[in-house]
Amino acid sequence: MSVFIIAEAGVNHNGSLTMAKQLVDAAKEAGADAVKFQTFKAANLVTKEAEQASYQTENTGVKESQFDMLKRLELDEAAHLELVDYCKQKQIEFMSTAFDDDSIQLLHSLGMQRWKIPSGELLSIPYLRKIAAFNQQTILSTGMGNLSEVGLAIQTLLEAGLEKSNLIVLHANTAYPTPYADVNLRAMQTLAGEFQVSTGLSDHSLGIEVPIAAVALGASVIEKHFTLDKTLPGPDHKASLEPHELNAMVQAIRHIEVALGSGQKVASASESANKSVARKRIVALQPIQKGQVFTEQNLTLKRSASGLYAERWDSAIGQTACQDFATGEGIIL
Repeated sequence: MSVFIIAEAGVNHNGSLTMAKQLVDAAKEAGADAVKFQTFKAANLVTKEAEQASYQTENTGVKESQFDMLKRLELDEAAHLELVDYCKQKQIEFMSTAFDDDSIQLLHSLGMQRWKIPSGELLSIPYLRKIAAFNQQTILSTGMGNLSEVGLAIQTLLEAGLEKSNLIVLHANTAYPTPYADVNLRAMQTLAGEFQVSTGLSDHSLGIEVPIAAVALGASVIEKHFTLDKTLPGPDHKASLEPHELNAMVQAIRHIEVALGSGQKVASASESANKSVARKRIVALQPIQKGQVFTEQNLTLKRSASGLYAERWDSAIGQTACQDFATGEGIIL
């Protein structure tokens, strides 16, 4: 099964439906499987006094409440309907993360078939239960969580009706951007071993190296933020990929998943032709007359167009020559 790549547009549309459609175009052109937005009503998500995260203040250059920032980034129901239709036209899956009950119901009414639970909702028990009740594929991000907290979230989802086969757990770090020293990719494998679930990565590090490495380590889902332009105003643009980088990431992931292969150690068809020119054969080190015994003193190994391959060395030593052999001639028995 191919790695499922989610191009995370998030709120990088800056509240503009036109820009949101441009992000859909960019995700499709890059070869992503899905483009994901964020669905919320600021009034349902935060209090008017809630402060921004430090990275949001730093990235926007504006110190304001979360409410004021998020209010500008809302997309209303009409915009969602248009985006869903636009994604169908472009033949890319529409996804969005719901951040409140009204948004969950909106996305359900729009027919969304795959749910993404963000790291901030890891321990939101009623929220988890609502999504689990749909028993559709559910992708759980685990940023800021420890193993026991992830276990509680998984237990809550399963007890609320989500079948384990529908669950994918993403390792994540919610620092924007995540320092490489804090990525801790091996935690993805820890999650897989501890909970016996499919795993992946929601990556917020700079560049494309980390998600590519995650695929090599077994990720089945990769989520990565992208933007039309990193210099645009907004909380997430600076830690996002631009379209050409997203394209490079997708292509590299596709190459890596092919390169991972079957795991069987056999000669490939592409290298088989090299065997006759790269592997050494047994040849005469000096002239050998018919009936003479082959020894380590009159035989040697060289690349040659004829003769027994080197692995026959032990079976050749002690045999008698069936014919005369000139120096350098390939030995046959």
